[in-house]
Amino acid sequence: MRKVFITGTAGFIGFHLAQLLLDEGFTVVGYDGMTDYYDVRIKERRHQMLLQSERFSAHVGMLEDFDRLHSLMLAEQPDIIVHLAAQAGVRYSLENPRAYIEANIIGTFNVMECARELAVDHLLMASTSSAYGANTLMPFHEREKCDTQLTLYAATKKANESMGHSYAHLWNLPTTMFRFFTVYGPWGRPDMALFKFTKGILDGTPIDIYNHGEMYRDFTYVKDLVRGISLLIDAVPVRPESPEDIPGYDSLSPAAPFRVVNIGNSDKVKLTDFIDAIEAECGREAVRNYMEMQKGDVPATWADATLLKELTGYVPQTGVEEGIRHFVAWYRDYYQV
Repeated sequence: MRKVFITGTAGFIGFHLAQLLLDEGFTVVGYDGMTDYYDVRIKERRHQMLLQSERFSAHVGMLEDFDRLHSLMLAEQPDIIVHLAAQAGVRYSLENPRAYIEANIIGTFNVMECARELAVDHLLMASTSSAYGANTLMPFHEREKCDTQLTLYAATKKANESMGHSYAHLWNLPTTMFRFFTVYGPWGRPDMALFKFTKGILDGTPIDIYNHGEMYRDFTYVKDLVRGISLLIDAVPVRPESPEDIPGYDSLSPAAPFRVVNIGNSDKVKLTDFIDAIEAECGREAVRNYMEMQKGDVPATWADATLLKELTGYVPQTGVEEGIRHFVAWYRDYYQV
């Protein structure tokens, strides 16, 4: 029975991934800082649900606390590490940039040090579609040059990719980075657009719509996303003997057992159409407050998911109407509205 160490299991994506891997028979060790960036009660409830499985253990600790993280990793001896924990939120990085350096740079370095020492079978770490920054050629492909990040959050994630590549090269540590595209679904974060829009529509309060609604996103349903991650666990990158051995669609490094993989729905949806679908599901119209583009935002994201399909045979496919239906049902049940 394989053991997976997941950072961020009380978080939105970490919770869903842990649940899926438990269902598939893995033993899961969860590690989370339980920070108050948003309502800790949602985080506690996620862990309570996971703890219903005897193959899950929950541990509270910060990524920056190397001694705590290291001692737990040594005690647990995981076969695989999936590093999802981070200081989240693009806009919050404008208010509190130091939190991103501490959690996303120092914290990720600590995780990589543990992975190196343990020589795990596979280290998988979360990046973001924001790493594409000011790039405009879409759909975004993993082999594109990405040097124009527009927020510190995105910059820290791109730095994680560079850090991961160096460790993969130096220590022959198989490493996969995945770039997420606008993940949504039940148990989502309260600071995310779908959560805010649903709350505003049901409460009858205005919702802020940036760039006057001229925004496009590749919305990815969370259960599709974690299915992609689970399948990538066994798609372990191997250092190629020569660059000629790398297929044209692959982002595999010519110098390391390292690759970057997009996980997205491969379909860009206009923000106003997304809001229309939420209104339809809630049975109410939104009070729309159209605003200018916010600093650090990009007008569009759109994933090329060819590599994910080639590696796993899987492509996310849940449409936004279905995904929104699941979220609104969860929201009504959780908040009893």
